[in-house]
Order: sequence, then structure tokens, then C-alpha cells
Amino acid sequence: MNPVTPTCAALLMAAMAADAADAPAPYGPLPSRRQLAWHQLEFYGFLHFTVNTFTDKEWGFGDEPESVFSPTDFDADQIVGAAKEAGMAGLILTAKHHDGFCLWPSRYTNHSVKHSPWKGGRGDVVGEISDACRRHGLRFGVYLSPWDRNHAAYGREQYVEYYRKQLRELLTEYGPIFEVWFDGANGGDGYYGGARETRHVDKLTYYDWPTTWGIVRELQPDAMIFSDVGPDVRWVGNESGIAGEPCWATITPEGTVGDIDPARNTTGVRDGTHWLPAEADVSIRPGWFYHASEDERVKSPQQLLELYFASVGRGASLLLNLPPDRRGRIHENDVEALRGFRRLLGAILSVDLARHGVASATHQRGHGDRFSPSRAIDGDPETYWSTDDGVTTPELTVELKQPARIATVRLREYLPLGQRVDGFAIDARAAGEWHEVAAAQAIGPHRLVRFEPVEADAVRLRITAAPVCPAIAEFAVFPEARG
Repeated sequence: MNPVTPTCAALLMAAMAADAADAPAPYGPLPSRRQLAWHQLEFYGFLHFTVNTFTDKEWGFGDEPESVFSPTDFDADQIVGAAKEAGMAGLILTAKHHDGFCLWPSRYTNHSVKHSPWKGGRGDVVGEISDACRRHGLRFGVYLSPWDRNHAAYGREQYVEYYRKQLRELLTEYGPIFEVWFDGANGGDGYYGGARETRHVDKLTYYDWPTTWGIVRELQPDAMIFSDVGPDVRWVGNESGIAGEPCWATITPEGTVGDIDPARNTTGVRDGTHWLPAEADVSIRPGWFYHASEDERVKSPQQLLELYFASVGRGASLLLNLPPDRRGRIHENDVEALRGFRRLLGAILSVDLARHGVASATHQRGHGDRFSPSRAIDGDPETYWSTDDGVTTPELTVELKQPARIATVRLREYLPLGQRVDGFAIDARAAGEWHEVAAAQAIGPHRLVRFEPVEADAVRLRITAAPVCPAIAEFAVFPEARG
């Protein structure tokens, strides 16, 4: 036996161990498996469709006859196709809004499509939309209003039992559900089976939300639960589609559904106890339901682009409402606005100049390739650049293949290790001189930073504040959009 061999092997193993540095320790609250999957969606749609579409109301009173619901040319594939063309990853349907009318043939009420003239009472909007989502490769979610202005037992214990039975129908009969949406509107005047009175409920106790959420966990364990206070995703605090600046993914839950501080939800809390990211909801029209009077008031492609940067670009998701019209289709004006938006966004984010550049950093964790600067520009969300534990304000530089006019940077942290960066700045280099072009706070799951177009041959990310070493999964650089 060659006595040198074990020594060489030992040295080789030691060198390999030195190169394979341990990953950084996680920091703060961490996302669950379902939350990590949801973060990848970023942009999806709402479908507000019910009797209100035909009565020209936003909130139905609950006394609308089932015969009112009568779409003339319902086309689930057109609806889902419009969402897919816009780049949406899924759709959430208002299976039942506050008026109590059910878009599926529920076994527990007559106030549903089974007593409408549409398809002779044999129609099922929930079924058709969920099937179309599967055909087009989109996720499907449901909205089930806790408030029911039609049901005679609303405000009493029997109604909560009824509500949970309907929730079970939706969660067991329509395939995988990616999100269940619980509204915060609770109680007030209504029809209530003919009583025509005002009923109030105790928001803190009436619905016993933990038990209701438990049904979702039991029947759809991968589904995200949305409400003002989560438990998986929080309301952003407004219906304008705008997240806070910054918008932290963490918060310490306070209050209950329908009883929270909207401003606090908008920004989140840096040192919050829970990973509870924000969802920014907004309608493409002034109202949530279709009104012919709003056909010329559809948000423009540029307005939709600004909303995308103010929501997805700040680490929230964007839930954009597309209200089907009385035919049962997405109106042509809405479709055209969506197409224009997608063209604008594609023109901005289609070419990542960093992918063909060369990355370097002032610090790197370990000595191998596992946490090297190149990991931030390789396009792989499972790799990241990091530094040694004591290095919290490093710099990451990308030398571009050739000089270009740049205008946008995209950043992502490696979420399984938590939200680690408190502040950062972006610098551009031209003629050997560095100039700061942008600075902000949180990065989190997705950060889009826009600035005045500037000629540059290199771009630099400076971490200006962080409690621990960073873990940057993406540093993308985009040129000024043309045309």
C-alpha cells in the first residue's frame, strides 16, 4: 500500500469540505411550503360574477330572483384564455358573493344556478371555470363570502353550519384549489329569507375562523388561505392594488377578519412574528362587477403596468379583477387593455443583461462555487450568492457583456432562509465612474427597481443594511424598453 495515498485523500477531502461551506442559518419567520409555492405565482385574477352583473349593482341585497342570472353566451375558455394571455397564473371565482347567490348547484340552497334559466338550470359556473383553468394550465381558487344577505339563518349558529357545508362542496368537487378567499364584509341590512332587517355579528367570535380554516387544511392542504389576517396571505389594506414601500413579508397578526389596521397591513412589520405576505387586490374597472357604463373606464395598459410594479414589484402578489359581462365573457375593452399591458411588461423584462455578464463580489461565503456571485445571475431560483456570517454589507457587481442603457433591476432573496435585507442601493458605472441610481429597503420575494435610463457597462448591488449575511437568489438587469 502506498502510504501517501491516505494522506492525499485526506487532504482532498479537507479541501472539498472547505469549499462546501455550510448554508447561512435562517433568519426570522420562514415561509411554509405552500407559501413558497404561492410566491412563484405573483400575478393572478379575480372573477366577480353573480346576479349583480345583471342588476347593475355592486352589492346585491339578497332578494334577487334566481331568474335574474341569465348569461347569453357564457364562455369559460374565453374568460380563462384572456387571463392566460395577460400572464396570469390563476383565477379566483366569486362562487358566492354577499347576495348569497351560488354559482354552483349547491345541495343546501335553492338560491343558485340550478334555479336560473341559464342552461335550463343545469349550469355550473364553478365547474366550467375550474375545468377551463385546468385546460389552459392556470390554478383555480374560490371566494365564498361569509356574509349572506339571502339566507334566513344569517347571524345564528345554523348559518355557520350551512356556510361550512358549502365550503366542503367547493373544496371536494372541483379539483385542486390554490387559494380560498375569505372576505372581511360581515353583517348589515339584507333580505335574510324575507325578514328584511339589519343583522350584526360579533366578528371576533361568530364565524369561529380557526375551525373554518381547519376545513381548508383538511380538504385542500396545499391551498393558501386569504383573509385580512391570513393565516397564509394577508390583505394589503386597500383595494387600489398598491403595496407599501416597503412591503415586508412579515407581520404580527392583530385583530380578526374584517377588523384590522389597513395601513399596517400595507407595509407589514419588519420584525413581525409571522411570515404573512401581502396580496394586492384591484379591479380593472372602477367597480368589481361588470357595468356597461364603465366600458370606457377600463384601466389603460400603462395604468396596469404601474400597478404591477407597485404590487409584484414590491414583493406582494397582484390580484386583478376581470368582471365577466352579461354575455358571460370578458369584455373586448378589458381584453385589449390586458394585451397592451402584457406587451409593455414584456418589452421591459424580456432581456436580462446580467445573464451574459460576469459577476464578482467584495465577499463570498466559503471558497467553492456554491455561494459564488455567479449564483445570483444564473437564472436558477434554487441557488444564491451569500457571504460569511459577519459580512452584512457586501457588494455584488455585474460586468455587462457590452455597454447598454439600463432602466430596471430585479432582485430576489432566497426565501427559505427568510427576509434578510433591510436596505440596498443600485449603482451604474459609466466611463469608469460609479453613480447611485436607486436605493430602497426590503427585497424579499420579488423587487423591481426602476430608474431613469442610464448608460452603463457595469451594475452594482450594495447591501446597505442587514441584520445577517444576505442570500441573493437573483440580480437581473434590464435595458431601457424600446417602442
